[in-house]
Amino acid sequence: MTIDQEPPLPQIQVRVNREAAARFGINIADIATIIESGIGGKAISTLFIGDRVYDIAVRFPESVRSSSDAIGSLTVTLPSGARIPLSQVAEISTATGESSITREMNRRHLTVRLNLRGRDLSGFFAEARQKIAHDVKFDGSKYQIEWGGQFENQQRAQQRLAFIVPGVLALIFVLLYSSFGTLRHAGLILTIVPVALLGGLIALTLRGMTLNVSSAVGFIALFGVAVQNGVIMVASLNHQRHEHKDLQAGVVLGASQRLRPVLMTATVAAIGLLPAALARGVGSDVQRPLATVIVGGLVTATLLTLLVVPSMYLLLERRFEQAHPKVSPDQEDV
Repeated sequence: MTIDQEPPLPQIQVRVNREAAARFGINIADIATIIESGIGGKAISTLFIGDRVYDIAVRFPESVRSSSDAIGSLTVTLPSGARIPLSQVAEISTATGESSITREMNRRHLTVRLNLRGRDLSGFFAEARQKIAHDVKFDGSKYQIEWGGQFENQQRAQQRLAFIVPGVLALIFVLLYSSFGTLRHAGLILTIVPVALLGGLIALTLRGMTLNVSSAVGFIALFGVAVQNGVIMVASLNHQRHEHKDLQAGVVLGASQRLRPVLMTATVAAIGLLPAALARGVGSDVQRPLATVIVGGLVTATLLTLLVVPSMYLLLERRFEQAHPKVSPDQEDV
């Protein structure tokens, strides 16, 4: 943690004794002019070089500007024409003071910076706000605390993702229903999504990572690949079911025929993102959580697609046939 504040520097402070200045009949502005001209410099003439104009300023040499005794020896002209040293009407001392004063929106501010490691940003923010509210006492009318930086960006991104992720899942469900025409098949494919989510969270936990914007984007990409494998499997099961009278035989044949396509799709995506998941170079902090989520989620999603989806499909279709038995031609009314 660092505080964005310049260290204090030695300064010469001049405190005018107003009562002494009044006794001598000296105006405070005259004393300020002497100090301003000698220490800060003041333009006394103008230099013309061609079409350019330069001010000519004079000020005391460095040895005088940095010495409180030398400044105290400066003479101030009285209205009567007499001269007295500045030390008789002002107190000159050397002290340390702020080298710079930062302001924002006409208010002084101080920036505290920190780099967070080993924990999630949202959890740290909630804990920090709670401890400051409990342990730090300050006047709210005079002081104000504002949080910014990466946390502020994360909050904006999470607000957008709160609308994007449900919208993506709803759109996937609508597309699945329009493709298969049944709610049970669309719901069966969507069961892959929470399992893929679980696999991604387990991968993040094992690698000591936290849920952030990059990993959230990875989950969206993971859902697409997982649902694609589910569509491939269920479409094959539907085809084989219509080709065979025996439901169980059709499910076994359809699942075996789509074993290699599903494995190939998941393996290519996982192997392609594995270098990004293991990267440690510059910029890897963004791509590493995204790739980790996809690789870890594809493992659990693929196992579900190959093993659980055919079994659930078989159970659903058996219950559907029991609830909606087909009428044979011999039983139909002639």
